[in-house]
Amino acid sequence: MRAEDGGGPIRVVLADDEAMLRRGLRVLLESGGTIRVVAEAGNGDELLAVARTHRPDVALIDVQMPGKDGLSALRDLALLAKPPVAAVLTTFDLDDYVTDALRFGAQGFLLKDAEPAVLVRAVHDLAAGGAVLDPRITARLLPRFRGTTDNAHEKQLVEALSARERQVLLLLADGRSNASIGSRLGLTEATVKSYVSTVLSKLGAQNRVQAALIAQRVAGDFR
Repeated sequence: MRAEDGGGPIRVVLADDEAMLRRGLRVLLESGGTIRVVAEAGNGDELLAVARTHRPDVALIDVQMPGKDGLSALRDLALLAKPPVAAVLTTFDLDDYVTDALRFGAQGFLLKDAEPAVLVRAVHDLAAGGAVLDPRITARLLPRFRGTTDNAHEKQLVEALSARERQVLLLLADGRSNASIGSRLGLTEATVKSYVSTVLSKLGAQNRVQAALIAQRVAGDFR
C-alpha cells in the first residue's frame, strides 16, 4: 500500500545518468518522510532491473541517458506485471520526444529545476493516479500540439461529453487525482475512475496527460 492509502511511504525509483542530481532529488523527496527512494538507475537497463526488483509506485525518468534511453525504458516498463506510474524529468528541450513519451505512457512531465514542494506534490499526485504537467511545460506543449491537431474536432469531442464528464475532464486537466476529483464533486473514487475511463475513450486519449492537453487546448470554451 502507498502513503496515499495510509499504508507507508510512496516508493520511488529515480533514473538519471547524473549521480549528483539523483542524490539531490533523493534528499529532497525523502525529507518529509512520505516518500522513499527505493532505488536509483543511471540508464534504461538499470531502471528496468530495479523496477522488477523493487516494484516502485512511481518512476521519475530522464530521457537522455546512455545505452537504453528513457523513452525505450518507458516503453518496456509498460510491459511489466506491475508497472510504476512514470513521469519524465526534463529540461525545456521537449520537442524531439514528447509525442513518443506520451505514446509510451508517461503520466507527467516535470522540470528538473522545479521547486521542492512542487516535486513532492507531483509524486503524491502521480501515486494517487493524477496526471502532472509543470505549468511551464504546458506553455511549451500547447503551441506545439495546436499546430498538429484539429482543435475544431477536439472541441466537438468535448462538447459531446455530458456536463459531469466535462467537470471531470477539467479537474483532470488541473492534475487532480481521482480521489481529489471525487472530493470536489461529491463522488466516490470508483465512480470517478469510471468517468475518467469514459472520458478517455470518448476523446480518443491514451492516458490522462493526453486528455489534459486536449482539455487545456479547448478549455476556454467550457470553463
